[in-house]
Amino acid sequence: MPSYDDALTLFHEWTLTDSLRRHAYAVEAAMGFYAQKLGEDVELWRMTGLLHDMDYEKHQTLDEHPFVGVGILRDAGYPEVLCDAILGHAEHTGHPRTTLMAKVLFAVDELAGFITAVGYVRPTGLTGMNPKSVTKKLKDKKFAAAVSRDDIRNGAADLDMELNEHIAIVIAGMQADATRIGFPPSE
Repeated sequence: MPSYDDALTLFHEWTLTDSLRRHAYAVEAAMGFYAQKLGEDVELWRMTGLLHDMDYEKHQTLDEHPFVGVGILRDAGYPEVLCDAILGHAEHTGHPRTTLMAKVLFAVDELAGFITAVGYVRPTGLTGMNPKSVTKKLKDKKFAAAVSRDDIRNGAADLDMELNEHIAIVIAGMQADATRIGFPPSE
């Protein structure tokens, strides 16, 4: 199986924009935090979060993303559980999310993007952020309008978690990697 360093190199070859890199780092951080909390393979889960949108800059259409990226990952020897989770992270693929990793990836993807947006409008970024800060913004349909609120709610429900508990976990994961995501270090 390729190493984390291999995954990071591949990711950087395919993903050039800072915004998409920061999104992937945020999803990676949340995936790693969840893996640690659940007693799963932290490196594998982090690589899954890192690589989930690796093909998006070059293949943005619904018939290409994430299929092109998964083909590349399979050819490179990444495990099927990683490929399966990436296929399931986007509703348009119709790919079922049957593993815990796939369910968590779907659950953290949109939420990590939303939390990032909330962090950008807060003077303290991710520092001191709590679920209430996020749920308040979720009610404002104009704020980060492209983020699917349904995906956020459905992701938490698929994990059998209360939304606020799920939000707290994703915030904590992102706070642990705040600088890499583009925020001041969380205290």
